[in-house]
Amino acid sequence: MNLLLLTPDDLVTPAQACIHDSRRLRHLHEIHKASPGEELTVGMTDEGIGRARLIELEKERALFEILHLDTPPPPALPVHLLLALPRPRMLARSLENIATMGVKRLTLLHTARVEKSYWQSPELQPERIEAHLRLGLEQARDTVLPVVDLQPRFKPFIEDQLPAALTGHRALLAHPGIGESCPRGLPMDQPVTLAIGPEGGFIPYEVERLQTLGFEGIHLGPRILRVETAVVSLLSRLF
Repeated sequence: MNLLLLTPDDLVTPAQACIHDSRRLRHLHEIHKASPGEELTVGMTDEGIGRARLIELEKERALFEILHLDTPPPPALPVHLLLALPRPRMLARSLENIATMGVKRLTLLHTARVEKSYWQSPELQPERIEAHLRLGLEQARDTVLPVVDLQPRFKPFIEDQLPAALTGHRALLAHPGIGESCPRGLPMDQPVTLAIGPEGGFIPYEVERLQTLGFEGIHLGPRILRVETAVVSLLSRLF
């Protein structure tokens, strides 16, 4: 991790934090090889970034003195990502990449080529989603958790919720073989809604419905990419 991401529950006083979970402790012991007296980069969830001094490091806990948290997190991407729900193994990697890239609003959406069984995956439990997002934030030295919305029904979401959410947004539909090549370097003051389908793509009905709402077709060329690769490639090109 490039940042030790703290939560309010870690605080024992306003100036001290104590962590007990095995993942962060293992990283301190095995990767950082930290020792008492050392200063580390830390951040408080949804707040600032700064430094903390390690006071005690034991097998079951680590105690820190927070020195300061006065650096703001990096700016978020101005994007609402609509992502067809990936298969569970791919979802974990995608969530980490999405958080690392700076997306702060994510809707996981059912489409015709998404297996219904995916919606029963343990990876969709809130605590599992948050765990993957935190890994992505730690990688990027960010602190602001993305908001994740689950939409297991395509048509009601498209008809009842999405139109209002598109107000003021440029709507882009990433789909092989339609529209123009993905644009580059969009202005950061222009909100974007980006729809990305499953590896098999959206079906024609879904493409038509999205285009009716004003989505512009874009593509990355003739190759079909894995979802986690497409997400990173599209966000990198756009912003």
